Amino acid sequence: MPIISIDAVHPTKEQKEKLIAGLTKTASEILNVDEKFFYVLIKENDLDNWGVGGKTLTKFLEENKK
Repeated sequence: MPIISIDAVHPTKEQKEKLIAGLTKTASEILNVDEKFFYVLIKENDLDNWGVGGKTLTKFLEENKK
Protein backbone atom coordinates (compact mmCIF):
# COMPACT_ATOMS: atom_id res chain seq x y z
CA MET A 1 0.00 0.00 0.00
CA PRO A 2 1.62 3.26 -1.11
CA ILE A 3 1.69 6.08 1.42
CA ILE A 4 1.89 9.75 0.47
CA SER A 5 2.87 12.12 3.28
CA ILE A 6 2.83 15.90 3.05
CA ASP A 7 3.61 18.60 5.61
CA ALA A 8 1.56 21.79 5.35
CA VAL A 9 0.65 24.88 7.33
CA HIS A 10 -3.02 24.42 8.29
CA PRO A 11 -4.72 23.76 4.96
CA THR A 12 -8.48 24.21 4.85
CA LYS A 13 -10.82 21.22 4.62
CA GLU A 14 -11.33 21.98 0.93
CA GLN A 15 -7.58 22.17 0.31
CA LYS A 16 -7.07 18.85 2.09
CA GLU A 17 -9.74 17.20 -0.05
CA LYS A 18 -8.13 18.56 -3.24
CA LEU A 19 -4.66 17.48 -2.11
CA ILE A 20 -5.82 13.96 -1.25
CA ALA A 21 -7.70 13.55 -4.54
CA GLY A 22 -5.00 15.14 -6.71
CA LEU A 23 -2.02 13.41 -5.15
CA THR A 24 -3.76 10.05 -5.21
CA LYS A 25 -4.79 10.42 -8.87
CA THR A 26 -1.34 11.52 -10.02
CA ALA A 27 0.55 8.88 -8.05
CA SER A 28 -1.86 6.19 -9.24
CA GLU A 29 -1.25 7.13 -12.86
CA ILE A 30 2.52 7.31 -12.47
CA LEU A 31 2.90 4.10 -10.43
CA ASN A 32 0.13 2.20 -12.22
CA VAL A 33 -1.47 1.25 -8.88
CA ASP A 34 -5.23 1.50 -8.31
CA GLU A 35 -6.22 4.63 -6.35
CA LYS A 36 -8.04 2.58 -3.72
CA PHE A 37 -4.72 1.32 -2.36
CA PHE A 38 -3.24 4.75 -1.54
CA TYR A 39 -3.04 6.29 1.90
CA VAL A 40 -2.50 10.05 2.18
CA LEU A 41 -1.33 11.68 5.40
CA ILE A 42 -1.41 15.45 5.81
CA LYS A 43 0.66 16.66 8.76
CA GLU A 44 -0.30 20.14 9.90
CA ASN A 45 2.31 22.46 11.35
CA ASP A 46 2.28 25.94 12.82
CA LEU A 47 4.28 28.65 11.07
CA ASP A 48 6.63 28.80 14.03
CA ASN A 49 7.49 25.11 13.61
CA TRP A 50 9.15 25.84 10.26
CA GLY A 51 12.47 27.56 9.74
CA VAL A 52 13.56 29.41 6.60
CA GLY A 53 16.86 31.23 6.30
CA GLY A 54 17.55 30.82 10.01
CA LYS A 55 14.21 32.37 11.05
CA THR A 56 10.78 31.07 11.89
CA LEU A 57 8.46 31.04 8.91
CA THR A 58 6.28 33.62 10.67
CA LYS A 59 9.17 36.08 10.86
CA PHE A 60 10.39 35.23 7.35
CA LEU A 61 6.94 35.92 5.85
CA GLU A 62 6.59 39.18 7.80
CA GLU A 63 9.94 40.39 6.51
CA ASN A 64 9.25 39.34 2.91
CA LYS A 65 5.75 40.70 2.39
CA LYS A 66 5.25 42.31 -0.99
